[in-house]
Amino acid sequence: MTASLVTGGCGFLGRHLVAALLARGERVRVLDTAGSASLPPGVDAVIGSVTDASAVAQALDGMDRLYHLAGIPHLWLRDKSGFDQVNRVGTEIVLEQTARRNLDRIVHCSTEAVLIPWPAKGPRMVDENTRTGLDDMAGPYCRSKFLAERAALEAARGGLPVVVVNPTALVGPGDPNGTPPTRMLRMLAAGAMPLHLPCRLNLVDARDAALGHILAAEHGRIGERYILGGETVAMADLIDRVASLTGYSGRSRAIPGRLALAAAHASEWLADHVTHRPPQAPLTGVRLALAGVELDTSKARRDLGFTPRPLAETLADTLRDPA
Repeated sequence: MTASLVTGGCGFLGRHLVAALLARGERVRVLDTAGSASLPPGVDAVIGSVTDASAVAQALDGMDRLYHLAGIPHLWLRDKSGFDQVNRVGTEIVLEQTARRNLDRIVHCSTEAVLIPWPAKGPRMVDENTRTGLDDMAGPYCRSKFLAERAALEAARGGLPVVVVNPTALVGPGDPNGTPPTRMLRMLAAGAMPLHLPCRLNLVDARDAALGHILAAEHGRIGERYILGGETVAMADLIDRVASLTGYSGRSRAIPGRLALAAAHASEWLADHVTHRPPQAPLTGVRLALAGVELDTSKARRDLGFTPRPLAETLADTLRDPA
């Protein structure tokens, strides 16, 4: 029986991955700062942070595989240093501890955002071979994830069995904390988004992305990355789809990019210095949306057998979810 550790296993994607591993008959342990109340029976929980080397070491004892999902998924923090501390430093600590053990596979969860340059430089189509630098990142969240992924790939070159996956925007049921894409869908469903960016988004069901992690562990090549993406949809089309599912009229006007950037700058300044609450449209999110890239997701489908479900099913399940 394979024993797998999932860091961040109490989060949106993590809980779906835990459920998928249990369904395969694996022994599962979770390392998370949250308690174990939200975890299914039979899951071994270690309460702690990936920034705590002793907690990471305890969680890794007796494990065969590691799925490193722990991180801050939000696009704004009052204290921006939190992104680097958890996403980059936490990853480095996890990799340091795994280097002392003999795991058969390590799957590092990165993000599509590290492949998207800002300001947009082209090409419009990006894939796993796209090269970006730290200066191309759209904000502190992206910089921290870029550095974390770079550490993971360097560890693979150093001999650790690391495979990197880059999920696109995660949606689906079971997201009580509301990651940015889920919050966007809930706002659309409530008719609370009178303005929108005329952009295109790649959305993937978190349940499918969780299975993609397992496929990466079983079929992914060490030292390579795989974009776990679903359907690319224009924002106007997404609004219409949500309207058809909820009965909301779908009245939302497109806002010019320059105006959206100016509003995002102002909104984030107020959040940083006045309200100390997340802005409705984080600057990083606006930049990523305006970058105007398309994601080539064919590698994961071809090499891993990754087959995400139709977006229509995901949207229906997301909007039906009481969370």
